[in-house]
Amino acid sequence: MPRPLFNAAIAFFVFSALCLAAMAGVTPQPKAPADKPPESSNASILRVNSTNQAYDFFRPWTKKAPYSRRGLGTLIEGGRILVTAELIANSTFIELEKAATAEKSSATVERVDYESNLAVLRPTDPAFIAGMKPMALDRGVRVGDRATVLQLEPNGEIAQTLGTVTSIAVGPYPLDNMGLLLFRLSAPMQQRDGSFTLPAVRDGKLLGLLMRYDARSQTADLISSPVIEHFLSEAGKETYGGFARAGLAFATTRDPQLRRYIGLTEPGGVYVTDVMTGGPGGKAGLREGDVLLAVDGKAIDQDGNYEDAEYGRIAFSHVTNTLTHPGDTVTFRVFREGKSLEVPVKMESRDRSKIVSESYVVDRAPRYVVLGGVVFMELSRPYLQEWGGDWPKEAPQRLVFYDAFQNELPEDRGKIVFISQILPSPDTIGYEGLDNLVVSKVNGQEIRSLDDLAEAAKHPVNGFQKIELEEDPGVIFLDAAAIESNKDKLIKKYSLPALQRL
Repeated sequence: MPRPLFNAAIAFFVFSALCLAAMAGVTPQPKAPADKPPESSNASILRVNSTNQAYDFFRPWTKKAPYSRRGLGTLIEGGRILVTAELIANSTFIELEKAATAEKSSATVERVDYESNLAVLRPTDPAFIAGMKPMALDRGVRVGDRATVLQLEPNGEIAQTLGTVTSIAVGPYPLDNMGLLLFRLSAPMQQRDGSFTLPAVRDGKLLGLLMRYDARSQTADLISSPVIEHFLSEAGKETYGGFARAGLAFATTRDPQLRRYIGLTEPGGVYVTDVMTGGPGGKAGLREGDVLLAVDGKAIDQDGNYEDAEYGRIAFSHVTNTLTHPGDTVTFRVFREGKSLEVPVKMESRDRSKIVSESYVVDRAPRYVVLGGVVFMELSRPYLQEWGGDWPKEAPQRLVFYDAFQNELPEDRGKIVFISQILPSPDTIGYEGLDNLVVSKVNGQEIRSLDDLAEAAKHPVNGFQKIELEEDPGVIFLDAAAIESNKDKLIKKYSLPALQRL
């Protein structure tokens, strides 16, 4: 077609389209711009650059190489910045950065809770956040609501990803596997620099912080606003109480034979299979074999869920762990031996000093004792995780067993003290390779902690340190006088800062 005719055809087509639109009473509109984050979002987020350095649990007197993490912090009330605890774990320096101007300021950790994976920071210079706007919490989310995950481009512009809340449920948090309320968001996220901690907002309010993202399913797990609210409430107290636990384990009662066996005629309830010794439930008198029928007047179904006024059917642990604070009392209605009774339980946070194997050891050095080249440590999950992602199979199985079933050990078991390695020295000849063996006694004294071991080592038996083990070879002996005379050489040879850290 000749060029003049071609141009005329285009003009006729455009003219016809306008006429049809006018006949239909429709005025052509320009393309709507993409959704923009609320202006308050721009004034409420900061880059957070954290330099971190963790301890080496294979050589507990040293640290691993430093590394850095970058995420986004959200300004909240009181001039504080909210981030995930993972972002600043084992931090040696924290820097705040304004995305638009690249201005920087240092910050300190004001409060951190690794169970809920939350932390609040405070700028070293309060004037650094002058003019910024704190972001409020969103308390009214429902399944199906839309939310926006905020990220930052290298040039400081906000990148936003729109997603949908697909579920609201109690789920595990990463460091302690504690069950707290999670919001799950379906969103097609793209990896960007500084995506370790990301805020999700709805109508200009903070819905939650992204802590996990599965690129294959395009789903994100958010630390929920109720959990954040609980954390901030406790963080404002002089003594931080954290999150309470009832100290119970239970099974569903869907099995009709089980219901007949225990004589349960009510439609709901869960069967208590374990009560943690010394936990709130045990102190209140709850027992194995009890059936929990209701918590604070809310009926519990056969799977352990109740009908929440805001979120629908979710696990009753939302009441005990998130809605309840340490020191509060919740009342369980219990079916026991054919009768229904009410048991008030005063909630408490977990006493970490009584944990056999810590699930995390962060912001503090691992404890150890070196005795003539024999290195003793206390069992912890981070030690086992040094074997890599498949540590449940690759780590020493006896230690994995103790970690997995620690709640079934006697109440007075104490810590699991073990030989982590043998440093070659004149005092350890013949004992090479005796690692990851659990210690039962030293010089006749039972060992329930490294403090016990350090004290027992002060009292040699007939001039020897007698170390009894749970496995072969059963017992080893170290010359106490030789250990004392060789300790300076040992320190120098292995560059040890000290022979023990308690």
